[in-house]
Amino acid sequence: MAGLVESATSADPGFKEISHVAVGSLSGVLVTPLRRISHPQGDVLHGLKASDPAFQGFGEAYFSIVQSGAVKSWRKHLRMTLNLVVPVGAVRFVLVDDRGQSIQLATTTLDADNYARLTVPPGLWMAFQGQGDGLNLVLNVANLEHDPGESEAAPLDQFPYPWS
Repeated sequence: MAGLVESATSADPGFKEISHVAVGSLSGVLVTPLRRISHPQGDVLHGLKASDPAFQGFGEAYFSIVQSGAVKSWRKHLRMTLNLVVPVGAVRFVLVDDRGQSIQLATTTLDADNYARLTVPPGLWMAFQGQGDGLNLVLNVANLEHDPGESEAAPLDQFPYPWS
């Protein structure tokens, strides 16, 4: 990613200006409010239905735990669509779209107050951080099974974002 260092200027070849945008304005990204059905013996939390517009097929579902304050670094999936739900805790997601002339950066936090599904299409960079004091649990319902060659990873300092 040329030009994404602090010393880069608009005169540097490969420099891309970074703009902060609303998460829903990134091409293909959806934030879908989900139903949480209250029940005295334990709530029911919806996640994803085959009839939902975000459903692109089923490959696998897995959970990721992220400790409070910990950041899971940048990853870009090349073919996989992610459907992310946070049933427990609070997680901040940072998405970066570097496919155009400028870089667009967007954030959203999913938690009990913002119970929703974040759909991330292939080609976007994503990192996330645990925000809750206790368990922070992310469910990903992906359209493909895990394939280590299907994604790219980058160090946390690849994109300037104030994680603290």
